[in-house]
Amino acid sequence: MFQLSRFAIVTVLAAVLVAACAPVPVKNVADTPVKSNKANLTNEDVATAIKRAGTSLGWAMLDDGPGKINATLRLRTHTAVVEIPYSTTSYSIQYKDSIDLRYDAEKGTIHKNYNSWIQNLDAAIQRELAALG
Repeated sequence: MFQLSRFAIVTVLAAVLVAACAPVPVKNVADTPVKSNKANLTNEDVATAIKRAGTSLGWAMLDDGPGKINATLRLRTHTAVVEIPYSTTSYSIQYKDSIDLRYDAEKGTIHKNYNSWIQNLDAAIQRELAALG
């Protein structure tokens, strides 16, 4: 009986681990309104807020032409790269590339941690924009 119970526990734990590591749909952030109390907000103001937000979370932020920033996050063996187009009215965060995150272009899925990183980046950008002024 003890062996059966132990087998059942191991089986359940294995199933939980597999489910926890299962890929999820890639989350992109699309056309989020820029909310700031600063009058006469400029593209440079928005870019500065986005860069501060990303840098505070460990993202490397690089300008990629007018109204666009490329951001790269490296954690252990994982790398996520996103493109952040922006203006004085909105911004987006779009998947661009990754390493060791089990990205599947056909299914549009990726390691579940990626979406948490994007959610954290989005929240940090919103905080930085709100702090302008």
